[in-house]
Amino acid sequence: MFSAILINKTDAGQTVELTKLDEAQLPEGDVTVDVEYSTLNYKDGLAITGKSPVVRKFPMVPGIDLAGVVSASSHADWKAGDRVVLNGWGVGEGHWGGLAQKARLKGDWLVPLPPAFNSRQAMAIGTAGYTASLCVEALVSHGVKPEAGEILVTGSTGGVGSVAIALLAKAGYKVVAATGKAAEADYLQQLGAAGVIDRAELGAAGKPLQKERWAGVVDSVGSHTLANACAQTRYGGVVAACGLAQGMDFPASVAPFILRGVSLLGIDSVMAPKARRLVAWSRLARDLDPAALDVIAKEISLAEAIPAGAELIAGKVRGRLVVNVNK
Repeated sequence: MFSAILINKTDAGQTVELTKLDEAQLPEGDVTVDVEYSTLNYKDGLAITGKSPVVRKFPMVPGIDLAGVVSASSHADWKAGDRVVLNGWGVGEGHWGGLAQKARLKGDWLVPLPPAFNSRQAMAIGTAGYTASLCVEALVSHGVKPEAGEILVTGSTGGVGSVAIALLAKAGYKVVAATGKAAEADYLQQLGAAGVIDRAELGAAGKPLQKERWAGVVDSVGSHTLANACAQTRYGGVVAACGLAQGMDFPASVAPFILRGVSLLGIDSVMAPKARRLVAWSRLARDLDPAALDVIAKEISLAEAIPAGAELIAGKVRGRLVVNVNK
């Protein structure tokens, strides 16, 4: 038997509980993992609270991330004792996920835990940090150099924003963080932000073209924030969009794209191919100071993950929540 958070659906609505499950109940897969740590992402908060129908079948163990040790494998790439990380692939939505002490998965979904990190640190990074690395990689590969100018990071106190700031600062970029939490300015500067602006400057409807400022943007907010960020991006600049915290809408004009040559890049972390994942984790291992993770992450227990899901959706969480599933 092992502990897990289980989401179910009844005629009365959704239920969420910490319970005991039998290993025989695990779904199909060719690798079984003893989970050491998981984490809470925005999508996990949606699943736990039921605020959005991200869970596609019930019952479901949520948790789109996990890190742990392979206990059994029939997959050619993995053997017992291997340390692995999983991000996305629909886990926690259509396949039982990481908010449990055990998981059974497809070996093709796994990547090796970089030697630079332990399991806790890997989950302090999680999908949020891995997505941030994909965004930074996109800016770099599309030619945005540190000397090109300021990089805007929206949703900056969240997981994606926090790790993006740390990675960009390490790579020599001048980062400006947008936040609605003025009290967190010291935290953002500690991560490497050179400046902080009020998210209200970006959060309402704006002109299709605005004064050019940003050489690049990492946006996890969407809606008017993304539209304004594009409108303020300099000629030939690049915007990496990976989230929808403000909304899924994009009330924008084509003007920045056809008059300033701005590139808008969509960043998907869920189904990204393994080669791209390995590059993202390689950047994290090379450029993310493990000490920064102590600033970004707070550890909670498996039981605490249930109320924390609601706090995350309410915008009350800073940085990353690491879930010790054995605590």
